[in-house]
Amino acid sequence: MTTIRRIQDAELAGKRVLVRVDFNVPMKDGIVTDDTRLQSALPTIEFLREAGAKVILLAHFGRPKGSRVTGLSLEPVAQPLADLVGEAVDFVDDLVGDDAASAVADMADSDVLLLQNTRFEPGEEANDPAFAAALARLGDIYVNDAFSAAHRAHGSTEGVAHLLPAYAGLAMQREIDHLVAALEKPERPVMALVGGAKVSSKIDLLKNLVKKVDILFVGGGMANTLLHAQGIKVGASLCEADLADTARVILVAAEEAGCKLILPSDVVLAREFKANPETRLTAVHNVGAEEMILDCGPGTVVEINQAIDTCRTLIWNGPLGAFETPPFEAATMAVAEHVARAVRDQGLVAVGGGGDTVAALNQAGVADDFTFISTAGGAFLEWMEGKVLPGVDVLMQRDSVSA
Repeated sequence: MTTIRRIQDAELAGKRVLVRVDFNVPMKDGIVTDDTRLQSALPTIEFLREAGAKVILLAHFGRPKGSRVTGLSLEPVAQPLADLVGEAVDFVDDLVGDDAASAVADMADSDVLLLQNTRFEPGEEANDPAFAAALARLGDIYVNDAFSAAHRAHGSTEGVAHLLPAYAGLAMQREIDHLVAALEKPERPVMALVGGAKVSSKIDLLKNLVKKVDILFVGGGMANTLLHAQGIKVGASLCEADLADTARVILVAAEEAGCKLILPSDVVLAREFKANPETRLTAVHNVGAEEMILDCGPGTVVEINQAIDTCRTLIWNGPLGAFETPPFEAATMAVAEHVARAVRDQGLVAVGGGGDTVAALNQAGVADDFTFISTAGGAFLEWMEGKVLPGVDVLMQRDSVSA
């Protein structure tokens, strides 16, 4: 990853810089309700402005599928962004047409221009070369600052990067640097906590992690499938019984890789999945036919926390139980608080990612204590799976155009 090109190495003064950002923000009645993603783009925007570049922002919003859809315009983003930047942000209701070209031509150094939703153009998701070429004509340099969209080989995330000198923005760099530090070049021992409902959604993740980490804990509904594969009865719990063979392959792979695999040893059961039902705590080998495993027990939490205390790096993806339904958040909250203390007191490097993970860590009030929290969703998961992300890979290719 040391070969990735960074904007700090680019000649920017007076240049037209196309910047791919993630402005797929929550919006209600045309008003941005959470500006977190706008704020994440600020360091790169400010860096470019201070260098005297003309900043041309590209972003998608929603899923218009190549058509102009009322309500999916990026125009409502311009003023909240301007408020954050402290300067006017012009918006043009165009992307690769004459209006866009004129707006770019009228820019002065350090101006910021937001173009219309990239997904209004059918060439975006098709990664059409003609569309990428039309984008490239608007700029001198390309910067990708949207790691969350880097797993998509789209015109504005991958295609245009082959046609202009291409660099990673500051937010992209921060994401990549932390993920490399956690998974590719971690301080060992390294542990992964993986939870969630289904093994089927994380087969590739588990197969990759057992080769990368020293300790792997699997919780949530996923653990039930692994327990079932070992012959342990899980009653009425969520379980993908048809994936027992796949689960056994993962168990064997962990053993062969020398990865210590931890599964729940005690569990919290209920006969109904609802808030605050009657529950029972028991050893995992004692689940009744009509009972559901909905959280890890306190004994498992102790085992997890003891393992964490032996490690220097932790990666977390997925809750350990049905955390959104009380009282089944207990294990996730307890472990999250322990990780936060380990970061503060012991220097643990803790990286978390994935939508449910972020929600759980926010619920526990510890997100700010983690070394790094990725909100990238699919891109984060694919990185953890060991897959090549097109929007990152193109920034590393030595045969690309360079400034």
